[in-house]
Amino acid sequence: MSSTTSIHGMWSSRLAFILAATGSAVGLGNVWRFPYTAGEYGGGAFVLVYLACVAAIGLPIMMAEVMIGRRGRQSPINTMRALARDEGVSPLWQLLGWMGILAGFLILSFYSVIAGWTLAYVVRAGAGTFSGADAAAAEALFSALVADPERLLAWHTIFMVMTVLVVARGVASGLERAVRWLMPALFVLLALMVFYAAQAGDFAAGLEYMFYPDFAELGAHPGEAVLSAMGQAFFSLSLGMGAIMIYGSYLNSRASIGQNAIIIAGMDTLVALLAGMAIFPIVLANGLEPGSGPGLIFQTLPIAFGQMPGGALFGTVFFVLLVFAAWTSAISLLEPMVAWLVENRGFSRPRAAALGGVVVWLLGIACLLSLNVWSDITVFGKGFLDLFDYVTANVLLPLGGVFIAIFAGWIMRRASSEDELGLRGSSLAFRAWWVLVRFVAPACVVLVFLHAIGLI
Repeated sequence: MSSTTSIHGMWSSRLAFILAATGSAVGLGNVWRFPYTAGEYGGGAFVLVYLACVAAIGLPIMMAEVMIGRRGRQSPINTMRALARDEGVSPLWQLLGWMGILAGFLILSFYSVIAGWTLAYVVRAGAGTFSGADAAAAEALFSALVADPERLLAWHTIFMVMTVLVVARGVASGLERAVRWLMPALFVLLALMVFYAAQAGDFAAGLEYMFYPDFAELGAHPGEAVLSAMGQAFFSLSLGMGAIMIYGSYLNSRASIGQNAIIIAGMDTLVALLAGMAIFPIVLANGLEPGSGPGLIFQTLPIAFGQMPGGALFGTVFFVLLVFAAWTSAISLLEPMVAWLVENRGFSRPRAAALGGVVVWLLGIACLLSLNVWSDITVFGKGFLDLFDYVTANVLLPLGGVFIAIFAGWIMRRASSEDELGLRGSSLAFRAWWVLVRFVAPACVVLVFLHAIGLI
């Protein structure tokens, strides 16, 4: 078992790691993407398939990524190089670390732009802008924001500054201190939204929609719904982008990887379910469409908040919740590159965070301009934001997840895995993880990948 410590610092406790890793996993994918994806595929049946996919795919790969990170105790690139040397295999495995950092950078560039929308909507909700808004007004409000590059740039810049300031302060004073405040606050705000939905929305209809598994509701293409659930389970846990690996490198050697991964996956899933419980009763009570796609948060919900008692206050609470979720994920996306710059270039942490932040900020400018003044500039038929989203979600993250599973299940010696996981090879827990990480999880992620690129 790894007995070294990271040069960047260590989590002060098991709770700190759980909060940080949950913060990395919990993001816009839980509060924004999960409800509208579940809505597109009929609710309860999709949720059931999603839960099965978290257990069979997400959990074993998360354990593998934390295990690799803790054993290497460095940035993902240097960790993969060191472990490849220890296991006597090609140093090209370090490309897995580079791939994760590239994915994190590209994701953060457009993620920051979308997080900027949530900051803008905090102000709008607080000012009562949604009051009495109908579908046309809500759509016009969102379209006006997206069409204004100066406003988008301002909100994108504010969010990136927020992210850099946290990462620059280090593991203990920055990352850990932030998640110790942000994660409890996020759960409190989410609980408030569920309470509000129970009072002001059609809570019974929302619960039935989410938890009654009518498999006929998966639609005309149930295979597509299952693959969507598999993809959501994988992506919502922040796997394959180096974030969980670097957070694992700061974890105490005595902490149980399996127990912590189960708690993190459970908390991440709980947030997604609570988000659905907060959103669907409000949407259904107002006769709106729960399967309205990405516009559910920025166009559909403002209509509901504008019609309901206390809508301005709880609309503000909801978008603050989104900001917190985005912020905890963003700091984990920047951290792997900052760690590499400190290790390999001798940068101070503030300088590394500033440099990484500026690069992401510049990429983000290309993303936000692709929504308006550069809308006619496309690569492979896609604007920069859509291109970065497609490449990361459909190529880099699935490949990263598959290679993490292959390295943990096929390349690392079984004795190394037993040692780091703290499990006997003959135990049921280890054998279950061994089968899932070697066979089930990579096969499922390959299916998601092939579906995403249109081959199945």
